[in-house]
Amino acid sequence: MKIEELYKLFLSCTNACTDTRKLKKDNMYFALKGDNFDGNDFATKASKLGAKYCVVDDKTLDDDSSFILVDDVLTALQQLARYHRDQLTIPIIGLTGSNGKTTTKELINAVLSTKFKTKATIGNLNNHIGVPLSVLSITENDDIGIIEMGANHQKEIEFLSAICQPDYGLITNFGKAHLEGFGGVEGVIKGKSELYDYLKANDKTAIINTDDQKQIEQIGNYKKVYTFGSSQDNDCTITFKKAIPYVTVDYLNTAISSNLVGDYNFSNIAVAIALGHNFEVSKDLIKNAIESYTPNNNRSEILNKDSNLILLDAYNANPTSMLAALKNFLHLEYDHKVLFLGDMFELGEDAAEEHQSIVNYVEKHFKDRIFLVGENFYKTQCSDSTLKFQYFESLKSKLTKGAFKNSAILIKGSRGMALERILEYI
Repeated sequence: MKIEELYKLFLSCTNACTDTRKLKKDNMYFALKGDNFDGNDFATKASKLGAKYCVVDDKTLDDDSSFILVDDVLTALQQLARYHRDQLTIPIIGLTGSNGKTTTKELINAVLSTKFKTKATIGNLNNHIGVPLSVLSITENDDIGIIEMGANHQKEIEFLSAICQPDYGLITNFGKAHLEGFGGVEGVIKGKSELYDYLKANDKTAIINTDDQKQIEQIGNYKKVYTFGSSQDNDCTITFKKAIPYVTVDYLNTAISSNLVGDYNFSNIAVAIALGHNFEVSKDLIKNAIESYTPNNNRSEILNKDSNLILLDAYNANPTSMLAALKNFLHLEYDHKVLFLGDMFELGEDAAEEHQSIVNYVEKHFKDRIFLVGENFYKTQCSDSTLKFQYFESLKSKLTKGAFKNSAILIKGSRGMALERILEYI
């Protein structure tokens, strides 16, 4: 079936869906394959649950008039999303980066939705499946689309940019994330900068943080930029005031106090303000949006438990975000500080060096209780006072409820470590 024909059928549906557990009436179901499942096996179920059409690539499925046979379901989904984007006339903001993508996306959405009808990536559905689904969810009834793009290897941002075709693009930062897939830090920079390459090739606007020298270097002499940062020479000037414990910024002589911890969140807040400024959202609406946003899903959450202050940042971790969190934690004014650090994933041959570097920093600057968990941290060289555990179960057996009092506790690790589990044992 030609993509134009599939698109006409899609327009009669309520949305695209790849999971029968989340299927809504008159959705178009895409029978994607995974390592441990085949969506074609659920196509009949999807039809019975109310899917208007089921896009399948199993030629034996011909017993239902709602089935649409294609050569490859994933390719069809991606091509359909790109075709849909071609029909949309509203502006789309695309963002990527090593750290802070989802928080930044949510802040931008919080600001812009005060004036416009926005449609943003749900959660962190930012890969080769999530981006097409996000694009397909946008309609002409929306005013602005906000698409988050993630990547763990080169050419992925190039591919995703071609699907969502952003009118505005921004990179949160360049950090030590997914080093294994990108082939090192320079590979990360090259891979993320594929967004800039798209913007340049298509005469679109790059949103540039002029406080980030790497962004300035990567955008080069491209002229179609919208700048923000602490300098008065920017299109939008935003200055950092403090980050203890929450980040406060100054915008148009007005203090805006967020619910986000760590000075590393300054740029995430600043770009949301800058985009609000660009789209002429009023200062009061911007201030209210930033101050009303509360992080969740284990991202930079501040929790109060008994007499302790807990910083829960267990959604993701890489050497750049780990060090930033530790530096912020170091400045908290607490007599007793406790660290629970979990392995950082996808570092490849750099894993041993990067984990040891974190241990060296921690032991130099923190004198209280330090807990390390995961196979990479377990292999590091550390002092006897630093407790390390190869597996979470080993750590769990050493924890006692009520053992920590009047302490600040940082919990940070990659998603696969699921360190939020610590909360029920302390």
